[in-house]
Amino acid sequence: MTFDAHSPVAEDAVTATPGPRKRRVARILLAATVTYIFIAYLILPALWKRRELRHPALADGETVTHTADGIPGDPLNIALVASEEQIHRSMLAAGWYPADPTTIRSALRIAADCVFKRPFDEAPVSALYLFGRKEDLAFEKPVGDIPRERHHVRFWRAGELDSQGRPLWFGAATFDVRVGFSHNTGQITHHIAPEVDLDRDLLIDDLSRAGVLSEKYWIDNFHKVLEGRNGGGDPWRSDGRLAVGVVREFAACPH
Repeated sequence: MTFDAHSPVAEDAVTATPGPRKRRVARILLAATVTYIFIAYLILPALWKRRELRHPALADGETVTHTADGIPGDPLNIALVASEEQIHRSMLAAGWYPADPTTIRSALRIAADCVFKRPFDEAPVSALYLFGRKEDLAFEKPVGDIPRERHHVRFWRAGELDSQGRPLWFGAATFDVRVGFSHNTGQITHHIAPEVDLDRDLLIDDLSRAGVLSEKYWIDNFHKVLEGRNGGGDPWRSDGRLAVGVVREFAACPH
């Protein structure tokens, strides 16, 4: 069938053609509008919220501690946003005890307790350094009745405060498996288990079960290097993540 371009049939065909095109354009505009709303009002605010959630001290760049001799020590693997008072109360609630300062007396006691298999819940930890100073706080969780095996963590307070005036404490949590001589210096020291992530996870879980955290989150790729050796020459391995816990306000002592 043929028809003239000026015939009524041809005119109807020409005027009918834009209909599907208009609907297609309308669908594209609708999809673009929905995509814009999704990104502008859901995705980007969530990303900014996550960015604001991060404590500014996390941009510091330090990831590994050092010994007094400058030898790389235990890796950082946990951080807490809290006051010093809240740190103490939260760790006690989670079943972790403050460690005694290392002195000749405490060193002799831990040696004797290892020999005679006596418990020493507040056994000292050797000093490690971050930000040019040794740990500000140290805690441990005993295993069994002798101090040669224990979970322990050292904390260093970072200088920056967040928008609410809260400090952040970087921590290095590891598991001591035995007392021996350092492979690097020959000094008497505790040797750690290589899977340091296990104690990171243990501590953040203990704090969560104690109900002292208002929130927790993870910093992926905090460590670019996923293995190394500490100051005692012990190997360590990690998935590279840093666990961050924010302590509840009620963890502070009432005034």
